[in-house]
Amino acid sequence: MAKNTSKKIKELKGIKPEKVNEKELRNIQEVVASINQLHSQVGQLESQKHTALHKLAGINDEMNVLQEALKKEYGTNDINIADGKINYEEDVKADS
Repeated sequence: MAKNTSKKIKELKGIKPEKVNEKELRNIQEVVASINQLHSQVGQLESQKHTALHKLAGINDEMNVLQEALKKEYGTNDINIADGKINYEEDVKADS
C-alpha cells in the first residue's frame, strides 16, 4: 500500500515519472526491434522483386525478337510450344 500512497503523493505534487519501468522498456525495445527487422525484410523482398522485374522485361524483349524472327521465316509466330507445330491462319480469301 505504500507504493500507491507514494504514487498519489507524487501526483498531487505534480511530479511526473522520468522513465518507464524495466518491463515496459524491454517490451518497447522488442516491438521496435521486430518492426525494424520486418522493414529490413520488406526492403530485401522489394529489391528481389525489382531485380526479377528487370529480368522479366529482358526475357519479354527476347521473346519479341524470337516472335519476329518466326513470323519472318514462317509467316506466323503461332507455334504450339508443346510439339512445335506451326498453326497457320486459315486463308479466308481462298475459300471465297
